[in-house]
Amino acid sequence: MNRQSRALLTIFIVAVILIPYCLLRRAGEPPPTAVSRRDDVIPTRGGSVVASTRTDPRSFNRLVHPEIATDIFAMLTQGRLVRVDRQTHEVEPWLAEKWATSADNRTFTLTLRDGVTWSDGVPFTADDVVFSFKALYDPRTASPLASSLSINGQPLQVTSPDPRTVVITFPAVFGPGIRLLDNLTMFPKHKLEGAFEAGTFAKSWMADTPPADLLSIGPFMLTQYQPAERLVFERNPRFWRKDARGVQLPYLDRLTIELVPTQDVEMVRLQSGQTDFTQQSINIADIETLRPLELQGRLKIEELGVSTDPDSFTFNLKEAKWRDDPRAAWFLRKEFRQALSHAVDREAFADTVHLGAAVPIHGYITPGNPRWFWPSIPRYEFSIDKAKALLQGIGLANRDQDEWLEDEKNGEARFSLLVFRGNAPMERSATVLRDDFRKVGVAMDIVPLEPNAVRQLVIGSDFEAALIGFTATDLDPAMNKDLWISSGGARFWNFGQKTPATDWERQMDELMAKQVATADEQERKRLFNEVQRIFSEHLPILYFAAPRVYLATSSRLINLRPSLSRPQLIWSADEMAVKPASASK
Repeated sequence: MNRQSRALLTIFIVAVILIPYCLLRRAGEPPPTAVSRRDDVIPTRGGSVVASTRTDPRSFNRLVHPEIATDIFAMLTQGRLVRVDRQTHEVEPWLAEKWATSADNRTFTLTLRDGVTWSDGVPFTADDVVFSFKALYDPRTASPLASSLSINGQPLQVTSPDPRTVVITFPAVFGPGIRLLDNLTMFPKHKLEGAFEAGTFAKSWMADTPPADLLSIGPFMLTQYQPAERLVFERNPRFWRKDARGVQLPYLDRLTIELVPTQDVEMVRLQSGQTDFTQQSINIADIETLRPLELQGRLKIEELGVSTDPDSFTFNLKEAKWRDDPRAAWFLRKEFRQALSHAVDREAFADTVHLGAAVPIHGYITPGNPRWFWPSIPRYEFSIDKAKALLQGIGLANRDQDEWLEDEKNGEARFSLLVFRGNAPMERSATVLRDDFRKVGVAMDIVPLEPNAVRQLVIGSDFEAALIGFTATDLDPAMNKDLWISSGGARFWNFGQKTPATDWERQMDELMAKQVATADEQERKRLFNEVQRIFSEHLPILYFAAPRVYLATSSRLINLRPSLSRPQLIWSADEMAVKPASASK
């Protein structure tokens, strides 16, 4: 799942004023665009860039389908009230130019930028903000993002005293504060209010919507979409942002995203110059293939660090799925998952799957996120003996002298794993894990499917296990609590919980409620470590390695601001530029 659902995470700064507010955040424009890190070339307007990705958007409505393909569309065409800079992880003003914080840290009064319009020329006002929140929380929308934008299960209260002022009141104190608003993009009330009133907002802006009907408030407008082929974005002449020299952004005239089926095809297009960059990091196996192009000055290759988005081996623990399946007696036991974790040599996994360009991990938070990484998280060291003992303890034994274990009814210890077809690291991971599980007598059947097919099956809880990607929008767990709380929209192992299905999930809910309610960083860290400890004991998702992130881009691109989180470049596409021909010479 496009490291979706997903899931979703954020940062800030203050100054003191008089009543009625004790804290005021002032800012003009966001931090000015950086001078190119390549040849110190000053970016100029003009030019086109071609990127590639492997997944069609199922929808252009991020409230309904917050997946990576839809996120890319949103980053290019939509806007947030405040934005988290994915390089610095600091909060910066975006559609709101400043805000004031109340003395109790619960109410934020935001002033919207003057003169901002949608791509059809209609002004962006506080009415659009109120409407966007209204659509988010409406039960008919059934947005997976609603839980991540709620506090203690309660929605934010949003009012607009005038067209340029928005007052947002949190139900309780929220540790990360206003950075929570980075999770929501704005929608045009004048365009979508009719659908909302008719109860069809969730079906608005689907993938078959004519591009002309998809209004933009971001740097680009979608002008063409050919399924399984490409998306073409052209500069939005009404985009509000300017660089430090007063040049209106974006610099590019056009950005085309080609849809390609596999990483191998992406590499061929990158090598041939048909594309300028990909949405995925480059596999270590491809680095040496691309190195000659770097020596020729055609490509730039760089390492960004350890990924913050490891692949997730998730189990389906929804009891309804297993109600009539005798395998439930062992599959739903935490000891089964603990045994599989013991069965994997993570060092060997990192070496085999990622050719050594990865670090072994035992939880979702990786060393790439040092603020929240917990080095002392409980670990399942590689031990075939411990794995076999745990399996024996839940009634699995070799009863017919073949290579597989059986339960007490002679049912084989076998399950299936969904995996993204065409994703080489994931396919290698699945093969390595299948072989490791075989050594302890557990059979795993690999089922490669198109990414969107895997996502739909996972969301529908119609799977046994799946190897999927989850991309967080922020590194702070409070901003990604849809993974950590039982009602969260990224709860892959058991979607749709109205109340915690288990005692350990109830404990996690209580800890996260405390964690998000305090601004004390040490206490937030302590509480989240306890959440990770519980997660590690019950293992609804297994993690094995976090790869190092490598980026390969055409040498003609300048002014790039890559981040560790996916997509590495699209988040700052308004600042991306093409090196002038004179500079190239």
